[in-house]
Amino acid sequence: MADKRDYYEVLGVNKGASADEIKKAYRKLAKKYHPDLNPDDKAGAEAKFKEASEAYEVLSDPDKKSRYDQFGHAGVDPNAAAGYGGGGFGGFGGFEDFDLGDIFGSFFGGGASRRNPNAPQRGGDIHMHIDLTFEEACFGTKKEITISHMEQCTSCHGSGAAEGSHPERCSACGGTGQVKSVQRTPFGSMQTVRTCEACGGKGTIITDPCRTCRGEGIVRRSKKINVNIPGGIDNGQSLSVRGEGDAGKNGGPAGDVLLTVRVKPHKIFVRQGSDIMCDYPISFVQATLGGEVKVPTVDGSVVYNIPEGTQPGTVFRLKGKGAVKLNSNNRGDQYVKVQVEIPKGINEKQKEILRQFDDSVDPSKYKKRKSFMDKLKDLFE
Repeated sequence: MADKRDYYEVLGVNKGASADEIKKAYRKLAKKYHPDLNPDDKAGAEAKFKEASEAYEVLSDPDKKSRYDQFGHAGVDPNAAAGYGGGGFGGFGGFEDFDLGDIFGSFFGGGASRRNPNAPQRGGDIHMHIDLTFEEACFGTKKEITISHMEQCTSCHGSGAAEGSHPERCSACGGTGQVKSVQRTPFGSMQTVRTCEACGGKGTIITDPCRTCRGEGIVRRSKKINVNIPGGIDNGQSLSVRGEGDAGKNGGPAGDVLLTVRVKPHKIFVRQGSDIMCDYPISFVQATLGGEVKVPTVDGSVVYNIPEGTQPGTVFRLKGKGAVKLNSNNRGDQYVKVQVEIPKGINEKQKEILRQFDDSVDPSKYKKRKSFMDKLKDLFE
């Protein structure tokens, strides 16, 4: 123990360094002295790498760090715990060589530390908006959109290594992506497993990274794709384009492009599901006498015969003139609400004609008015 350097000195940090500072210092040294990255002095680099790893193992563990700060190397030397006995507490030999990673995994279903970093991973989804006109949403259309996603690097074919080279097995973890350490406790020797800091858990080291993707294996590129918009889709609804999201890793599938629809408001029409609503203003005379009017629809104008005596607020239906029903060939209806407009600013001659007209109309023709007046009469008598 006497010839061991101070762990803080090894990592080049102060005694009061934070956990994050200790971790950053170790990562820097691990990359600097990794044997695979120092082929000219592999033995010397390996010794310094192991020294840094030993220092990090102690200083990254709050309990070990506390003992080290108090007792120095003697506080964390496994041989110093020999007084506990081979089996710990009177020979409970069954506690020997526990793997804490396995214990925690059995309780919590296996954590991220047990996850295989080399297993196929699905690529991420890309979320975008797509703008449609009212008619495009009603009947469907085709749209060409530009997406920006991660694709497999064509220079290294996703390996991350430069042409003519390949990822090498990490000597720090033996290619497992995990580093095991054994700690003596009153219950015996307990083994913990952590992700290898040198390779990030991949089990491989890229000594000569691809210049195109800088060792990532994927690059960002723009691409134009055609999207089929189904008829009947409405504002706020979403649709997905399979396999056009970010590329997966380790042979995993690509993600999707998820498009949220934004429908531009129409000047006349309003959607309610597959039905279309609109207001239609008519004159007092048209409402009274009835007659043919041209009503706008998403298919063009149609002729509709307004009945004589149509009242304000009357709604009539144009069957099959609505939007396409989603995932169907059927269509909704169009509902037209009549708005009777009373003219303003008429001249005296027109007023006189209306007075003569009103005097000539039998009061019983105003059914709503007659009913209201009868109710008033009953109320005050």
